[in-house]
Amino acid sequence: MDFNINRLVLLDALTKVSRAVSLKSPLPILTGIKFDLLEDGLVLTASDSDISIQTTINEGIIINQTGSVVLSSKYILEIIRKIDGDTVHIQVVDGTLTRITSESSLFDLNGSKSFDFPRIDLNKNGKHFSMKSYDFKKIIEKTLFATSEQETRPVLTGVNFKVDQHQLVCIATDSYRLAQVSMPIEDDIQFNIVIPKKSLNQIIHIIEKDEMIDLYVSDRKVLFVIGQYLVLTRLIDGTYPNTSRLVEDQGSYTMSINSSALLGAISRASLLSDEQSNIVKLTMSPDENVLSSYSQEIGSVEENLTKAFYKGEPMTISFSAKYLADAIRSIGTETIQLRFTEKMRPFQITGLDVNDNIQVVLPVRTY
Repeated sequence: MDFNINRLVLLDALTKVSRAVSLKSPLPILTGIKFDLLEDGLVLTASDSDISIQTTINEGIIINQTGSVVLSSKYILEIIRKIDGDTVHIQVVDGTLTRITSESSLFDLNGSKSFDFPRIDLNKNGKHFSMKSYDFKKIIEKTLFATSEQETRPVLTGVNFKVDQHQLVCIATDSYRLAQVSMPIEDDIQFNIVIPKKSLNQIIHIIEKDEMIDLYVSDRKVLFVIGQYLVLTRLIDGTYPNTSRLVEDQGSYTMSINSSALLGAISRASLLSDEQSNIVKLTMSPDENVLSSYSQEIGSVEENLTKAFYKGEPMTISFSAKYLADAIRSIGTETIQLRFTEKMRPFQITGLDVNDNIQVVLPVRTY
């Protein structure tokens, strides 16, 4: 294997592909990145068994001799990041010993044989649909935060993707809050899958420009095609809970308020709340709306929500300040609407007269 390549082109590809590497992998070979130099380009592959990323570089490269090797992700990435010059020369000089040179630097890096690297099936099989990368990234950013951090219910550690009747619905919940974003799609297909949070996190870092993403959904995996990148991720086994009742029950009491004003009030009310629970109380009536918090050890605070408009019977409800703030940021509109049914029932947060992004927060019993 022998080639010259633009350093920044290689660095960008290595940075993205290395997102699939786990330095704690029980298989030492998977701590590396596989280099396959073919006649028409350089193929880089990395995997941790749960997620695999592959890309092909065919611009900014001069191929002198084809070949393959697996190089330590940690060291090759740091070398290419810190080495000087616009162009890098990489050559396997003895077995798997790989020499990396530039204008004034020479590194000899021990590699591994490429046939020890597990074979990864990146064929484009399964149910196919396409969407804009901007839309996909927006959906993930508006749902991912609501996934569970607890492994006791693995299915809740991912985002549920459901497609039916030309509608994509993405749901995330940790049992205390829920985020649901929906959008129409052109493809006439059906599926119901759960994609791991970690995989989605890596995918949104690969997306850099607004382009089409192709998804190929199989029973146990899904393949993303993003420009020159192929991302294969396993799916989480199990049935995702039916959350339709939470989003269908819109409530008969509503509050409309400027998002920035409510976020500011939440931030100030949280100053004197217990750091661990971060609970605040919302007292509502058609005449006055107050957000407050109380801590026996610290003190209390009250915020008068002068820009809020409430319709309904007087009500008091307590909840996590962080959960509501996350929901408001996810909605992203200038004005939001909170919909209530009763004191201890989950309440919804949406944009004003818009239902493509529905956030749900579970109340808590408090003082």
